[in-house]
Amino acid sequence: MEKKLILEIKVTFDPEDISSLSGPGGDVLLIPFGGTVTGEIFHGVVRPGGVDVQRVNLSGVRHMLARYMLEGTDRAGKPCRIYIENNGWFTDGEAAVPFKTVPAFMTDSAELAPYLHQNKFVGEGTPWEGGVIIRLYEVL
Repeated sequence: MEKKLILEIKVTFDPEDISSLSGPGGDVLLIPFGGTVTGEIFHGVVRPGGVDVQRVNLSGVRHMLARYMLEGTDRAGKPCRIYIENNGWFTDGEAAVPFKTVPAFMTDSAELAPYLHQNKFVGEGTPWEGGVIIRLYEVL
């Protein structure tokens, strides 16, 4: 699969802010996060309110769903916001490195909307000392 990097998100979080629950139906973690964003189409920050919800069901399947809003400047130099909903799954106990995701986008950028409102993107996540780096790619 040929792909092109469009965004890199350096996700940061405070372990003290993580909420967790374990019960008869499985486990869940809520991880609030922030961060910075760079890329050929956008530069900016993760707005407050971003959260990664990780749920492990009784079969051991971990579903990760991160929802967050970016605020910054699009490639035309105009201020904008981008909403991202990023899904990932794994079943081997620990996530592969890099772990794979499937992002979906919404934006108020007239420049980016025709491009981002398509279903042709994939993501990868890699740990780093400050949190996680999420790289989002266009599938060519």
